[in-house]
Amino acid sequence: MANVITDETIDYVGILAKLELSAEEKEQAKKDLVEMLDYIDQLGELDTTGVEPMSHVFPVHNVFREDVVTNGDDRDSILKNAPEEKDGMFLVPNTF
Repeated sequence: MANVITDETIDYVGILAKLELSAEEKEQAKKDLVEMLDYIDQLGELDTTGVEPMSHVFPVHNVFREDVVTNGDDRDSILKNAPEEKDGMFLVPNTF
């Protein structure tokens, strides 16, 4: 499939990317985009039957640890550092 990139397309992409391209840069960008689209078309012709789709090149595993409480309820020792406390909580000045 022949991919045709127009000057309007290059101008639009330049606006989206917030680029100011010279005439030479526009021509080079046009050639580069055509090459990329042609390569993508080539990939689309491959037989991928039996190939499982993936979202990442490398396997993604959950890296989060199990959420386990390790310090328990140590309220009394924590409140020892409070300048003032009331009903087992820090007492702070009102804010308006």
